[in-house]
Amino acid sequence: MQKVVLSELASGERVISERMPSVRSVAIGFWIGVGSRDETPAKAGLTHFIEHLLFKDTRSYDARRIAETFDELGGELNAATSREHTVVYGRVPYDQLERAIDVMTDMVFVPTFTDIDAEREVVLEEIAMLDDAPQDRVHDLVSEAVFGDHPLGRPVLGRSEVISSVSRRTIAGYHESMYQPGNVVVAAAGNVAHERLVSLVTKAANARDHAGAKPNVRRPLLKTPPASAHFQSKETEQYHICVAAPGIARSDRRRFAASLLDSILGGSASSRLFQEIREKRGMAYSVYSFVAQYSDTGMIGVSLGTREDNVSACLEIVAEQIAEIAAGKFLGGELERAKEHARGRIMLSMESTATRMTRLGRSLISDTELLSPERIIAELEAVEPDAVSELASMLLAPERLSVAGIGPDEDVFYAATGAVNPVLARRSVE
Repeated sequence: MQKVVLSELASGERVISERMPSVRSVAIGFWIGVGSRDETPAKAGLTHFIEHLLFKDTRSYDARRIAETFDELGGELNAATSREHTVVYGRVPYDQLERAIDVMTDMVFVPTFTDIDAEREVVLEEIAMLDDAPQDRVHDLVSEAVFGDHPLGRPVLGRSEVISSVSRRTIAGYHESMYQPGNVVVAAAGNVAHERLVSLVTKAANARDHAGAKPNVRRPLLKTPPASAHFQSKETEQYHICVAAPGIARSDRRRFAASLLDSILGGSASSRLFQEIREKRGMAYSVYSFVAQYSDTGMIGVSLGTREDNVSACLEIVAEQIAEIAAGKFLGGELERAKEHARGRIMLSMESTATRMTRLGRSLISDTELLSPERIIAELEAVEPDAVSELASMLLAPERLSVAGIGPDEDVFYAATGAVNPVLARRSVE
């Protein structure tokens, strides 16, 4: 592993880098400590909307010139919004880093928000597109089932009624409050010297008028609501279903056991759910498990799409496999295979400058300990079978499981929920 170096500028920005001299590119990201969970209901979706507007006019560049610059560089430029952070990221030839930083700094810190209406329509179309993709929409539905009225339960894209009516003044004010230097991390990985990176970021910072500020401090989730079932009626060929429960925070030491639990349950082609539901019975094309970790909580769950005749049977298999893992009934070589799977994915991912940049930026913006790949592999190797089964029995206990579904008939859905959480089935007939 190459050396990771961290600096803090006088403006409050933190700069972190990892040099990879064998490559000829640099991946760079501006990580901002604001996500959808920081929004009030009246501003639901504003963080994601601002992410879009960063690609429009800035103090020195219009939208076309931003696109043309990165095309000229042969580079890549994109952005993403999550529940806890926003990132503007790119990858360019190492000798074009200065131009990239100049443009990206303007985008992040000095957008003008002069042309919001056209992009407003783009975001409204993105929300509509999600509504037409039930396999994706069901994940927002299950977040609402797990977290209720808490901001973690709201879609990252926000609500159409907010995006339709939010004013430029509100947008600019929210950007000003959240996009402060002290709430920004600049991360880079590739063929770049840390001293040069700091010099370029400092030069760009000195060209703008921005006071420093402390990182955003968000309220922790103190208590999750009881498990619930949420259903959206839609004329689809399949029922798209998620089963999920509150998980663990990203700093929790049990996250290594959670990663292996995910791999065993449904996170790989040899996982239990993939083999039992898809390979042996042919009841689903898409079936997998997932883990999300936040600063103070998380979510763990299963997603699948299947036809009406298979809904109950699929959820019964999900419940059976969870119960077997929770009881410590591992198949021969199952845990060892999960460890090797994790080890291989880590090693392969470390060949990517973008992956290395992401692990640096995400760790620093979320105030999470940055572990070397070797340390992560060692932690995974040290996980005992009992740690995985105990985590499964605690996190995936039937009474903690919420269920969300999208399909034609709610009666079919609710009749099947009892397989994973009998309480939800009883509630559905009350």
